[in-house]
Amino acid sequence: MQIIADVGGIPGKNCRGFCKYCYFRKVKVGDPLGCRNCLPGKVGCDSCTEGVREIKNEFLPPFFVLGSVQNSLMMSNIPENEVKINISGGGDLSCYPQLLELTSAISNWNIPIHLGYTSGKGIDDPQIARDLLSHGVEEVTFTVFSTNPDLRKKWMSDPTPRESLEALKVFCEGSEVHAAAVIVPGVNDGDELRKTCQDLEDWGASALILMRFANYRDQGLILGNEPLIEGLEPHNIQEFEQLVREINQDFNLRVTGTPVCDPENNSPFALVLNENHKYLDILSEVVSEASVVTGRISAPFIERVFELIGASDLVNVVPVEQDISCMITEYDLENLDLKELKETVIIPGRAFVHDKRAEKILTQDGVDRIVARGPEKLTVDGEMSGTMSREDVLKRELIGFEDLIEAINFFGVRKR
Repeated sequence: MQIIADVGGIPGKNCRGFCKYCYFRKVKVGDPLGCRNCLPGKVGCDSCTEGVREIKNEFLPPFFVLGSVQNSLMMSNIPENEVKINISGGGDLSCYPQLLELTSAISNWNIPIHLGYTSGKGIDDPQIARDLLSHGVEEVTFTVFSTNPDLRKKWMSDPTPRESLEALKVFCEGSEVHAAAVIVPGVNDGDELRKTCQDLEDWGASALILMRFANYRDQGLILGNEPLIEGLEPHNIQEFEQLVREINQDFNLRVTGTPVCDPENNSPFALVLNENHKYLDILSEVVSEASVVTGRISAPFIERVFELIGASDLVNVVPVEQDISCMITEYDLENLDLKELKETVIIPGRAFVHDKRAEKILTQDGVDRIVARGPEKLTVDGEMSGTMSREDVLKRELIGFEDLIEAINFFGVRKR
């Protein structure tokens, strides 16, 4: 079990400046989006205002972080030999001024440490990486982007790219490194990506997650920050999936991708594969009628599951013009054709829209619809699946779809 040690931090401020491709670059302060955490009569809460923009939490003092971790340890009642402390935050951990002080204090508990996210931009001397390893750091998530120092300097605003890469080598030699790279077409893909992969393999990295660069609102930039880079066209989903599969095949790394795919675990939506259809018999029968609103990537998979369990006559899947389901906002709902919707509508659990506004938007044609939220997740993406077995992925999906079916049967119009 991992216990989070949140050090805080603000993107762009506590990371030596924004990377050019950073999701949080150009974020505008605006009206709250609305979400499932809002009070029934009020649009807006910490989650969908400051939280989603990550503009609130400065770096926290180490004594505060340590106190929070101690409380979590005491409340968890889990043996220390089964716990790992995951240091994370909104900024770059390598830029946290008291990182060595914090890890040194944690080392006194003899609990292994996972550095949850760093790009190494705050490491000007590779000795810092050696010191961190000596403090019990056993796992590191490291955004590499490229092992070409010139690209790191230009695209990541890394003031000391060679030292950062040397630190990455040290981490690879002494810990389990999960590297990450946002793939920008024409910049760090192609031969540059293959050189990066070869370097990571040679240095001893364990895994690499490829993250599709997003540049438009319908790719997830919902905070008024599109485009991040004028005139740059990201990979489409098919191109990106093909790239992930090619890199996985050609290198001895555990390669995953987000928003698609994991070639080893077959996620997202491993249930739709022929070999896994037998597990669908575990799911409850669908007895009510409803529409499921979702993103463009997940829509065909969800539709296929309901076909396979014989419920496509009761459940129709309606995609919005947004790739990722949890990035759906009221703007996306406003652009739906309401004629496609049944009397019960299930929206994603994590959609950024207030419940009352969703209901108002989806009933503005005069049809008195019930609007309810489904589960937070139906599957897992590459950021999670890389450390999961195939059985774990299938279990997560079965739980997610069972929760969705329960919502449909409870809120929907009974037909069977």
